[in-house]
Amino acid sequence: MILVTGATGTIGKTVVQLLEERGMPFRAMSRNPNGLPNPVRADFANPASLTEAVAGVDTVFLVTVPPTPSPAHDLALLEAASTAGVAKIVKLSAIGTGERFEGAVVGAAHLAAEQAIEESGLAWTILRPTSFSSNFLSFKELINAGEPIPDMLGPTRQAVVDPRDVSAVAVEALLDDAHDGQRYDLTGPELLTFADQATILERVLNRPVKTVEVAARPHLDAAGMPPEVITTITTGVGWARSGGAAYVSDQVSRILDRPARTFEQWATDHKPAFTVMR
Repeated sequence: MILVTGATGTIGKTVVQLLEERGMPFRAMSRNPNGLPNPVRADFANPASLTEAVAGVDTVFLVTVPPTPSPAHDLALLEAASTAGVAKIVKLSAIGTGERFEGAVVGAAHLAAEQAIEESGLAWTILRPTSFSSNFLSFKELINAGEPIPDMLGPTRQAVVDPRDVSAVAVEALLDDAHDGQRYDLTGPELLTFADQATILERVLNRPVKTVEVAARPHLDAAGMPPEVITTITTGVGWARSGGAAYVSDQVSRILDRPARTFEQWATDHKPAFTVMR
């Protein structure tokens, strides 16, 4: 039995679909699981609900997105899983976790959770994807209005990854013990700037996709983000801008035995999501 946390999110919902297609037993955990197959309602802030969610579970896919960066949700699930006799955790982390930039630790909350999982005695796999191709969906209203979208990365190149590939790797890690004890950096197959991605999307949509370079901290502050979130994001952006994420990993292609999807493939497949409604 596999517990999929974050089952309504970008990665979790596809993990659920893939497990269902394979006929594997799972529970789909969410605070609002309506419409999910094999649902279980649970909240990381409610220990009793986590105890119920992990009862009889062998393996957990762990995705947490707390409102402010903290390992608390990961640690709460880890405690419940350890008590229940869960054997294995596959954690979704982030690229660059544990790296240092100007005295700060990149992905500090992820790092604390990773270390606790690795020291727990459970089998584990850590997935560290780069930025998702799907992040461009958050800009669709600006794109459809013909407005420029904010570019915090400038000339920085990174190998953005299709979240469908991340989900597929997660399923392999959940089902195959050969991935136990591994940390995987998951990237796409090509290095692109943010402007490169916009140009590709522009070509796919056959209409302008403009960008404007912005400084990360003032932009995030103007958006009203909490200070802790701003610090976490700006540390990661600074690390990326220094060239930290400018590499391509072969781990997606090696694990899935096929090439990683390109940003253009993602954009083509998701073209309908950018359709202007009249």
